[in-house]
Amino acid sequence: MMPELRSLEGLSAFGSLEELILDNNLLGDGLVLPGLPRLHTLTLNKNQITDLESLLDHLAEVTPALEYLSLLGNVACPNELISLEKDEEDYRRYRCFVLHKLPNLKFLDAQKVTRQEREEALVRGSFMKVVKPKVSSDHVEASPEHHYTPLPSASRDLTNHRGVLGKCRYVYYGKNSEGNRFIRDDQL
Repeated sequence: MMPELRSLEGLSAFGSLEELILDNNLLGDGLVLPGLPRLHTLTLNKNQITDLESLLDHLAEVTPALEYLSLLGNVACPNELISLEKDEEDYRRYRCFVLHKLPNLKFLDAQKVTRQEREEALVRGSFMKVVKPKVSSDHVEASPEHHYTPLPSASRDLTNHRGVLGKCRYVYYGKNSEGNRFIRDDQL
């Protein structure tokens, strides 16, 4: 079993590096890359990256030639197959935001960047950042008594149930129903 990387110390000695594959490590939000002006391919799949914006700002600064980036398997990369909280729309917003921050990318997460994605990133990219609400420490779980329900308070008590009876002016027999127009009498 290979040791998993937690930092990239010593990478500055490889200033002419063009491809860097750092998949399946323990690299997190403290990731610091040295200036790598020739780096065009970077894969950081299956690491522990959660802060997308700071990573992208750092990459824009230290990797000006970056064209291929993959962040699959990180919390920062929404994936509907892994997390039930994420959907395809989250991933689309993620791609748009990444392309806004790194406009020179040609491939993102093993998918070619389309002209339409690039145009959308120019127009809306800065607004596509997915922000999760922060949970404060004084947040108290809602108690069952204060749980929201659309029912009036009198109808919440199941032992004190009162039914409602109403009258309707029209009675529907189904003679002129669209659903019945293709059924002959002999088929009933």
